[in-house]
Amino acid sequence: MSSISIHHVIILIVLVALSVVPPSVARKRHVVNFRAPNLFPESHVWDRSEQHFVVGSWSQRSIYTVSDAGVVETLIIDTDLPDGVIIVGLAIDSVNRRLLAVIHREEPQPPFDALAAYDLKTRKRLFLAPLLDSDASSRPIANDVAVDFKGNAYVTNAGGNFIWKITIDGESSVLSKSLAFTSQKVDGGKPWSFCGLNGIAYVNKGYLLVVQSNTGKMFKVDVDDGKARRVLLPVDLVAADGIAIRNDGVVVVVSHHKVWLLKSHDSWAEGVVYDEIPLDVSKYASSVTVREDNNAYVLYGHIDEAVKGNVERETFEIEEIESKKDNEEENIWMYVLIGLGLAYVLYWRFQMGQLVKNMNKKTN
Repeated sequence: MSSISIHHVIILIVLVALSVVPPSVARKRHVVNFRAPNLFPESHVWDRSEQHFVVGSWSQRSIYTVSDAGVVETLIIDTDLPDGVIIVGLAIDSVNRRLLAVIHREEPQPPFDALAAYDLKTRKRLFLAPLLDSDASSRPIANDVAVDFKGNAYVTNAGGNFIWKITIDGESSVLSKSLAFTSQKVDGGKPWSFCGLNGIAYVNKGYLLVVQSNTGKMFKVDVDDGKARRVLLPVDLVAADGIAIRNDGVVVVVSHHKVWLLKSHDSWAEGVVYDEIPLDVSKYASSVTVREDNNAYVLYGHIDEAVKGNVERETFEIEEIESKKDNEEENIWMYVLIGLGLAYVLYWRFQMGQLVKNMNKKTN
């Protein structure tokens, strides 16, 4: 091989290695600013099929889509819902093309908690499943929702520290009231002390991961029998709110002040926090969702302003989070690929040189 062609091979290897550089390194962090007067979305989810975000509302009985460019469009208007309800957790049932929305009504109004299911093609409601608890010692707070591949939904009760299960047909029951959920000490002096089980995510191995706001703990819950155990973590996830899982198995947990990235090598008997990313506390993040490229996006819904009441706001934000630890790890692999490629070329050139020498000896 000539020196020119070897140079071509080296250049090709470098270009191939550079092509695997993650988008977060090659471009600016994606920020979506959108305008929706007094929307105050508490949660959001990414719709992979339609390639847009879906957001709920603290003040309206409506659900909206938000494009990458920040264009807001109405997806669902459900005026048949009771007055005064808020739309809390959201999940997309991609198998059955349904949108699941947790409905809750705050004090001092009468309690109301339910799960609404909407057909994403017709945009019509399929059912409104009441979320009840006959043994309730405290007012229920239906909060977040996850869905499995069979269409079963799982909703957390932040007030009663248990999990409901709702079938694909809208039949609800209590999945788990594990004692593990009430075994941890709660600091009553914190503003989030009232909020128990919160963010929930389904893992395709047949269990749920649930975070608890007032203790900072994470639990692994079996979807068949409701058995739960605490995931051993090196730190508490203080005021944890939303949770999402990337395609590579990394778990992303958000609070209003930071994002944690977690990994586990034993199916979440224990886990490690490998990165913590600070957030803008003035914007009050409350939700996180993950797109196909493993990029996670937090929602700044300014819910703290909505809770105070009598506040006007037009602008909200959905922002991509950037992990320096992820970028460092991916850059290392890029350099490893380049090194391996160059080593291969040098070895191949050495072998060809030896072959030429042997051929010259034979001809001489």
